[in-house]
Amino acid sequence: MTKQALSRRSFLRTASALGAGATAFGFGPQQWNAAPPQKIASLQFSLAHLTVLGCPPPEMTYVAARAGYDFVSYRIIYMGLANEPNYALAQNADMLRQTKKALADTGLKVNDIELARIADDKDVKTYVPALETAAELGAKHVISSIWTANRNYAVDSFAQLCDLAKKVGLTVDLEFVPFANVTNLQQAIAVCKEVNKDNCGLLIDMLHFSRSRVKLEELDAVPRNWFHFAHICDAPSEIPTTNDGLIFTAREARLYLGEGGIDIAAILKRMPVVPYSIELPHLERVKELGYAEHARRCLDSAKKYFAAHPRA
Repeated sequence: MTKQALSRRSFLRTASALGAGATAFGFGPQQWNAAPPQKIASLQFSLAHLTVLGCPPPEMTYVAARAGYDFVSYRIIYMGLANEPNYALAQNADMLRQTKKALADTGLKVNDIELARIADDKDVKTYVPALETAAELGAKHVISSIWTANRNYAVDSFAQLCDLAKKVGLTVDLEFVPFANVTNLQQAIAVCKEVNKDNCGLLIDMLHFSRSRVKLEELDAVPRNWFHFAHICDAPSEIPTTNDGLIFTAREARLYLGEGGIDIAAILKRMPVVPYSIELPHLERVKELGYAEHARRCLDSAKKYFAAHPRA
């Protein structure tokens, strides 16, 4: 990994915010404890694992429930990245049992799992245990992204992944990432059209949408039934010029909705209403606040943003 790679200590810190932490970064208790407006009560939110990646799935589930989320989005396909925890539930029977108990205790549902990467050194059949585990947990979707320059291989592998996922009732939602090989919306649309699978979807991440400089009107060409859920967060309006800079923001420094320069409302207005998975890692805030408080602020800021932008 680059120098921006997450440190193990940062990932594994899970202490709750105490004392001054509750008012850190300019947010006072009164602002964060306000009841969500009725107008956004019907929206559904999921806690994406990258937001609280130091929390194993059972702990993450309890954190999400206490904060008021409707779903959880687990990162249970281990990618072997430096210092990233291994939550491969298909190979960890005890953690899987604890995760099932946490879901039963809280009543939360699993929205999606990640990340089924399409890469030169990856046979998508190796994802079958994770897909089966996801279905066992009641998940609906699996996220994929493409990390090979071999287009024919990418399309064939993605199509095969869709077929494998369909056997267990999952959609496969392709996410374009500006530092991967499918970097923008047009490229992602082209792949989805070519594979032509009825369980293929397209995942819009607010950060990647902005960083890829996608035009709003491009969303109008996306079939409405391809939208199953979306990743929401905010970020500074200035776009880094290097992959290291893009990765740093994506993995370590996303912002609460309304803090940055992404016109989230304009993007979401072009899409149908779907569950919103809050993918918002911010390591400095986690150090200051702890995972539980950070997760709560992610959700509270999102609800306030939607209340202030009802057309979104």
